[in-house]
Amino acid sequence: QVQLVESGGGLVQAGGSLRLSCVASGGSFNTYVMGWFRQAPGKEREFVAAVSWSGKNTDYADSVKGRFTISRDNAKNTVYLQMNSLKPEDTGVYYCAARWDSGTYYQTPSTYDHWGQGTQVTVSS
Repeated sequence: QVQLVESGGGLVQAGGSLRLSCVASGGSFNTYVMGWFRQAPGKEREFVAAVSWSGKNTDYADSVKGRFTISRDNAKNTVYLQMNSLKPEDTGVYYCAARWDSGTYYQTPSTYDHWGQGTQVTVSS
């Protein structure tokens, strides 16, 4: 029922910036906690960032704190991930995810109900 579509991925040099977008359709966007996860080749999917439905609460993986910012525009049914000071280790497929669970712990992939198809981010050194 809910469809999530990511965009904004691409190739960027180390130290550069990139902004990812995720547009949700087919559901009540403002009822969801929204998260970003990423998966590098040969690795499991890992948590990157999440934001509550109100935008008040956010959470970040330690590896991206201070560099990435998650935000949402409920009027546009869109979640953003602003990525600054990118490093080669940030390379991977980035997935947008949504969940109805309003609990305050956001980092567990299995708590999310819907997933986008992913967008590739490649950071060159």
